[in-house]
This record gives sequence, structure tokens and C-alpha cells, in this order.
Amino acid sequence: MRVAGQERQAGGTPRAALAELLSGNRRFVSGQPVHGHDVTAAAAASGDQQPYAVVLGCIDSRVPLEAIFDQTFGAICVIRTGGHVLDRAVCGSIEYVVGQLGVPLVLVLGHERCGAVGAAVDALRTGERPGGSLAHLVDEIAPAVTEVGLDDPAVHQLSIRRHVRRTVHTLREDDLLAGPVAAGRVAVVGGLYDLSTGEVALLDPA
Repeated sequence: MRVAGQERQAGGTPRAALAELLSGNRRFVSGQPVHGHDVTAAAAASGDQQPYAVVLGCIDSRVPLEAIFDQTFGAICVIRTGGHVLDRAVCGSIEYVVGQLGVPLVLVLGHERCGAVGAAVDALRTGERPGGSLAHLVDEIAPAVTEVGLDDPAVHQLSIRRHVRRTVHTLREDDLLAGPVAAGRVAVVGGLYDLSTGEVALLDPA
């Protein structure tokens, strides 16, 4: 069984990290995963962590990130928020794993039929902003919906993609990430998960 440190030593570049994630997704889709997430894997990764990627995804229970990329303990850092919405804690977490752990890849993963994006579409259509902190999620996703346009019959589907791309752009412009991205040491890319097939398709090049 491969451990996270070995993965980093074998590649250590944005391209190698992305290739490993997508390779794991192909194993997952084909029904031939390598990693079983058992206690021996946990013990093997109990020393210093050397993850090779950080994946920012949605909280949707149908999208378990370690599983869909067939990754074991210690291989990837995972952050999940409703609609993969950014805030200071999320950005700070990504800055940490890139700056302190040397992770070369940040993947923003949206998914089909996202409820958070649907809530933003509904709020803009009805003019009724939800209460509580849910309003923050809607406010952060709403610009993507506005850019697509409420009159578009595929507004929900297209807004999901637009929101992923906006999130990728924001992270690429982050004060502590922009330099490593410009130097080619770190890549921030976007992807979309298909709930029906389990496949991940990239929306942005590495």
C-alpha cells in the first residue's frame, strides 16, 4: 500500500498531484479501488503528514471526497462547506496546507444538482433571502447565478459550473496563493462530480 509521503516524493508537482487524483477517480468509477480505509492505513499515516492535494468540496452526503478519489489516510486534505463557499477559515486552511505542508494542488469540486446553488437560484427568483447563516451561502453563490441569468433554462446546471470557476479564480488571486500559482509551484483547478456515474470532469486546466 502506498502512503502519502511516497506519493509526494514520486511527484510533488501540480500535474502529478492532479494525475493521481484523477487516477483514483477512475479506480473508483471502475469498481477497483485500492484503499480500504482500515486501521492499518491510519497507523501508517500517523507520523508527519505529507498530503499532496487539498480538495474543497460541498457538504453533500453523496460526495465523500476521499472515496471518490480512492485516497487513503494522509493523502489529501479535505475541506467541505455548503456549495464549497469560501470564507476566511477556508482560505486560511488552504493557505496553511500550501504554505506549511507544501501541497502543490488545490482542487475545487462542485457537483450536479447542488442544493446550495439551487437555494441561490430560488432566492433570486422569489426575492426572498433566507434567514440565518444560510443567507451567507446564498449571497456568495448569487453572483454566479446572476452571471448566467435567471432566464436561462439551464440556470441551475450552468450556475454550478460558473460558481466553481469563480471560486477557482478567487483562490488563484488569494494574497498568499497568487505567488506560488504564478510561479507554477501550485495549481488551483476546478472540477465537477457526476452524481450518477461517479466521474469527475475538469473544468479548468492545470
